[in-house]
This record gives sequence, structure tokens and C-alpha cells, in this order.
Amino acid sequence: MSTTPDDALQDYAVTEADDGVLDEAEEGEPDEQVPVRYDITSFGADFIVDGLVKRLRESDVYIPPFQRNFVWSTRDASRFIESLLLGLPVPGIFLSKDENSRLLVVDGQQRLKSLLSYYNDDLRDKHFKLQDVDLAFNGKRYSELDAADRRNLDNSVIHATIVQQNEPTDDDSGIYSIFERLNNGGRRLYPQEIRASIFTGAFSKLLSELNENEKWRAIYGEKESARLKDVEMILRFFALRYKNDSYEKPMKSFLNRFMKANRDLSEERRNNFRREFEATISTIESALGTRAFRPAKAFNAAVFDSVMVGVAIRLQQRDELSDGSLKLAYEALVKDAAFVAAYQRATSDPESVKERIRLATNAFAAA
Repeated sequence: MSTTPDDALQDYAVTEADDGVLDEAEEGEPDEQVPVRYDITSFGADFIVDGLVKRLRESDVYIPPFQRNFVWSTRDASRFIESLLLGLPVPGIFLSKDENSRLLVVDGQQRLKSLLSYYNDDLRDKHFKLQDVDLAFNGKRYSELDAADRRNLDNSVIHATIVQQNEPTDDDSGIYSIFERLNNGGRRLYPQEIRASIFTGAFSKLLSELNENEKWRAIYGEKESARLKDVEMILRFFALRYKNDSYEKPMKSFLNRFMKANRDLSEERRNNFRREFEATISTIESALGTRAFRPAKAFNAAVFDSVMVGVAIRLQQRDELSDGSLKLAYEALVKDAAFVAAYQRATSDPESVKERIRLATNAFAAA
């Protein structure tokens, strides 16, 4: 049975929209609308401030690296700490428990970073002195507070709502949706930003490292520092390379499930993933150059995923694949009417995904 602290987390249906391809091809298509029901349990917990700071330092409570940067001013952070010093109530935070019993910060990172900065006496590489607050505290660092005030701050309480997804069991899409809804202030968070925040681990680190690959950067272009769409493309390659037979729309949920399932990759599997991506992208860049995955003028994600999977399978079967053979197979493939239909229309439908991967695999197998 789901329990929730407020209406924001009541049992609800969530619709998800697939971002589709990085091309104008799908601009006219309606977004996918796939309702999902969640069973999410939540409970409240009160944290003493000095204990919470200790947990933050030890990463038992952790702020995902791809959450919004710390945007509060010194005055904003000072006013929050002043509220605690004065004994005023402050807004609670949202946390989610991961598989290792660590607590992921879903909402409240500005408040928590303010606390950590004050206790560490380091705000943007400067001493953190309270600013524009009560005269009793103004201009004081944590170490300069009166002993009684410091104890009051240490013993202040911050309420947390801790959420845990019970159903569905194969992904954290409910936590993903809560994160998406609570963290939309300032700017929209994009799917891969949220994945990188929720599914931290060896796989997420590997994706970031592969995104620096020289051949990949030459083909894709400038890094997607905001949307992380380039990182998502690499994730999409691995997911469809190994799970295309079980693919179901929407693509967003499919990628969520794959990233969760592989978040703690073994070293052996991580090395295999790295070798396969590097070999595949190097082979394609050598044969096709920076025009790879661009049947028109824009990078097309549907062409990318199918060609990458097809070439990866071909390299696994036989190492030798000349630039000329690959180029001829690619040029014939992107002119094939069935392949064009599979990468231009309804690209996230299972039939289209499986058909274009089948066609690409066959095309490069014969090269």
C-alpha cells in the first residue's frame, strides 16, 4: 500500500514523452503517451543538522553530480542558516534510498549545500561568513559562532521525506518522475541528466568517459553539457546492442531500465563495453568521417543506433572490415526504402526499432 506525505506524491499515472531522434524527421510526430502506475512508499525522518552534515561529508547522503549547480547567493544561504539559528521552521527535503542504503537527494540540494559549505567554511572558494542576517550572527563563520549558537545550529532538525519505489520492480521510473517534477525550477532537466543523478555508479562513469572519445567527438560535434544527449546516445547504443529483442516503448523507460540494471558494472564487463564502443566508433569514423549518422544534414539518432549495433555485431563476428566495404554498405543502407521508413517514421515503435537494426545488421554482415 502506498503512503505519501502530501498530494504531490499521491498514487498517479505518469505519461512519458520520448525525445526521439536528433533530427527534424520526427518534429511532426505526437509525443508518446504511456501511462505508468507506481506503488511508492514514503516515510518521514528528522535529521539533526550536525549528523546530516556528517552524512553529506561521508556521502551516505549524496547529491548527484548532474543536479543543478549551486545557485544560491551568499545572502540566500545565510538566510537559510539564520532560520535554523533562530529556531524557525524550514522546508523539508526529499531523499530516495538506493540499493546500497545510501540516500539520494531528490530535492533540497541548495539547502544541503548551504549547510555543508557553512560547516566546511568554504563557499565558492571563499570563507563563508553569514551575510545580511541578525546582528548576533552577521559576519560570522561557523567556528566564530558563540558556543550556544553553534550548539543550537548543530541540534536543529531538518525533516526529510524518504521515498522508495515498490512497483514496478525493474526500474526506478517513479523516483525518476518525482525527481523530474521536483527539480524543474530554473530550467527543465533532461532525461539523461536525471539518469546520471539517479543511477550513479560504474556505468554512469563509463558513459561519461566514453563521451570524451576523440572519434566520437569528431562525429557528434560539441559536447551537450546541458542536455547530455551525446551521453544518452552512447547509452542507447549499449541498450539496443544487448537488449533490442526485449525493447518496448517508450525509449525513455527502456533506457532507464538498462541503466539501472547495469549501474554497477563489473570491471570485466566495463572493459568489454569500452573496447566495443571504441572499436565500433573508430571503424565508422575511419570509413565515413564526420558525415556518419547524417543521412540529411543533422545527426539522426535512429540511424546512429542501428548502424552502431550493426557494425558492432559485424566486428564481433569478423574483425576485418575495410573502409571501402563499410562505406558501400552504409550508402546502400541509407537509400534502402525499408530502412528509410524505419528511421524516419515512428522511430521509437518496437517494429521500427527492430526492423532498422535487422536491416543494418544484415547490411554490414555482408560487407
